[in-house]
Amino acid sequence: MSESCLMTLVSSPEVEESLLDWLLGRVEVSGFSSHKIDGHSRDHMHLSLAEQVSGRRRQVMFHIQLNYAVAETLLQELKESFPGMGVHYWLTPVMAAGRIE
Repeated sequence: MSESCLMTLVSSPEVEESLLDWLLGRVEVSGFSSHKIDGHSRDHMHLSLAEQVSGRRRQVMFHIQLNYAVAETLLQELKESFPGMGVHYWLTPVMAAGRIE
């Protein structure tokens, strides 16, 4: 499969810098976006008391557009580099992309 996809990664703020450095060091990643988000879930087992009260958990989201085959390889390497770190991911097809100049 050679289509373009959007890889979305969601991590805790504690993993942010390590994940940022890891992505910046990947030659197959030409660039990406990141932003801080609030995560919401019915699963309160991993939330602190303050997070349970506020109903949200601070997280960081990364978006990386790349070739699907490259994304699969990158995902495997990510799993090996960040085991047990709770990084959530998904891949979404990109129907069109470009730059408006």
